[in-house]
Amino acid sequence: MQVRTLLAGSAMLAFLAGCAAGPADDRADMAMDDAEVVYQGTLPCRNCAGIDLNVTLRGDEQAALEERTFDLRASYQEHPQEPPDEEYSGNWEVLSGTAVDPDATVYELTPDGEGQIYYFLRVDDQTLELIDPQRRRFQNNEALQLQRQ
Repeated sequence: MQVRTLLAGSAMLAFLAGCAAGPADDRADMAMDDAEVVYQGTLPCRNCAGIDLNVTLRGDEQAALEERTFDLRASYQEHPQEPPDEEYSGNWEVLSGTAVDPDATVYELTPDGEGQIYYFLRVDDQTLELIDPQRRRFQNNEALQLQRQ
């Protein structure tokens, strides 16, 4: 089973439960002094113990699009079908605003070739949160967060 199906399922469950209305707390600029920044977390999964997600962002918000690249790897914990890890690479954009916060920063990760586009809200310099394509937070937003490593 592919991560986009599982993430879409998790996202749909969260969406059906209702969207969170709280704005992000910290608006400090993303500090990407290093050549790359890695975020990790475990997302909920309907058919397994969780999806370990690892996102590596390269480049900074001011760089040209071709210099802003990402790698995303999803690994399934205790999935009955033991699917292989999924890996995507591509470019990331910086978007301004969410459905409830016009000052929020959102990263749009677009894979090369096939694959869904991912949207992550920058909660603070240490935390990214998976949000829906309409840039809305889910009610279970804390379960959808990745921490900077």
